[in-house]
Amino acid sequence: MTKTYQLTGTNITLEDVALIANARPGEVKLEIHPDSLIKMRKSRQVILDIVKKGKPVYGINTGFGALASKQIANEDLGQLQYNLIRSHCTGVGKPFSREVTRAIILSRANCLIQGFSGVTPETIELLLEFINHNINPVIPEKGSVGASGDLAPLSHIALALIGEGEVEYEGKIVKSDFAIHDAGLKPAVLGPKDGLALINGTSVMLALGALALFEAKKLVKLADIISCLTLDAVRGTATAFDARISQLKPQPGQVDVSYNLLKIITGSEINLSHKDDGKVQDPYSLRCIPQVHGACRQTLRHSEEVLSIELNSVTDNPLVFIETGDVVSGGNFHGEALALTMDYLAMGLAEICNIAERRVEKMMNPHFSDLPAFLTKNSGLNSGLMIAHVTMAALASENKYLCHPASVDSIPTSTDKEDHVSMGVTSGRKLHEVVSNVQHCLAIELLCNTQGIEFLRPMKTSPALEKVYTLVRKHVQPIEDDRVFHKDIENLTRLVKTDEIIKEVESITGELK
Repeated sequence: MTKTYQLTGTNITLEDVALIANARPGEVKLEIHPDSLIKMRKSRQVILDIVKKGKPVYGINTGFGALASKQIANEDLGQLQYNLIRSHCTGVGKPFSREVTRAIILSRANCLIQGFSGVTPETIELLLEFINHNINPVIPEKGSVGASGDLAPLSHIALALIGEGEVEYEGKIVKSDFAIHDAGLKPAVLGPKDGLALINGTSVMLALGALALFEAKKLVKLADIISCLTLDAVRGTATAFDARISQLKPQPGQVDVSYNLLKIITGSEINLSHKDDGKVQDPYSLRCIPQVHGACRQTLRHSEEVLSIELNSVTDNPLVFIETGDVVSGGNFHGEALALTMDYLAMGLAEICNIAERRVEKMMNPHFSDLPAFLTKNSGLNSGLMIAHVTMAALASENKYLCHPASVDSIPTSTDKEDHVSMGVTSGRKLHEVVSNVQHCLAIELLCNTQGIEFLRPMKTSPALEKVYTLVRKHVQPIEDDRVFHKDIENLTRLVKTDEIIKEVESITGELK
């Protein structure tokens, strides 16, 4: 069944972005709300009136950037916009994924629909039809410095709109004019300001941040669940998760994690079996899960606030104010807020990897865990999960250099007119690498702790965690002898990317925080 979204420019959520980006052909239909269409037409008329009067206004009848002082003749204003798009298509590198591309298109359209850009409404209707008909422009991922808009990547979308770019359509890379006509559509015809409006905004970095945040929300819940399985595998104590402890340091993330851990571990035979064994304190990677996972959750809270505001904001320049007829130049295209928050979120997610790697090391070490070395029955002949842990260490360490903040960098462009930039797309691309590494790290921890549980049978872990164990065994069998563990890791990574584990646990615990 097709779900229809009527966009007003202020009525979509970050969850909507992820759902639309990941939707299969025919699952969603996007259109402009009639009230917003009226605003867009009024805003467009302001632009046309300026052209008639001949007064120089940036982006309408002048050059761009350092060429803003050059006024362009009325008869050349359409050509000006085409020249802008063609000259700004300078992206390099591999293309963005289908999901990121769709999120970028949605973000750009949502900004322009608000009626402060003066763009031709039919051009934005075509932009939405690209999503509706699963036409995905080929957008090289490198080339934006995160200010003056994400100019280069967005220009590749605009090039596709006018029928001159390349798109992925029905499983093939084809010329955009072919896809447009095959879908029963017509290429966009650019007039004054249309090209600039299409490319002058934070849409690429916003799309990257929104999709990363969607994945991050799953990962922090999974980290709580998977850490509890590790706690039982090494027969750690849950006393440090006592809610009274967190109430004395009521950081919101910490309180939520303590709540989750106690819900998840409740009813574990393994945990109860060593209740009186004299073990007082576990290492920090177990004892401080609420404090560390909780702090990581705080980066999500901040990121969600910033990204939600940006999603329903106007990031074009110059801006058209219908009430007064003013066209005002400003700097809403600057991505500093997004760049900073994506760097921060990457740091939070990287810490999920760091602490998880330490937990896996505890399972490898028989002197701590009382489990067989490297979780294999016949160590020596078998290496077990020794190198799975090494892979995890490599990923956790890679995250450390990926967390060097791009947002503290800046490089002047356009003859120093654009003298401070955010590097927000770089922040977003690094963030997606960190997300991928976290997914693999949690998969490796899951491979290890479910194997650890094998050595404690017939004792059972908690009802919620037994559900996880059973689900994992549908994808990965217990380890008897060495095998190609790459396949196991990839199988579990695919599982981690879904919400199946969370659903299984919440069927016992109720909704986790």
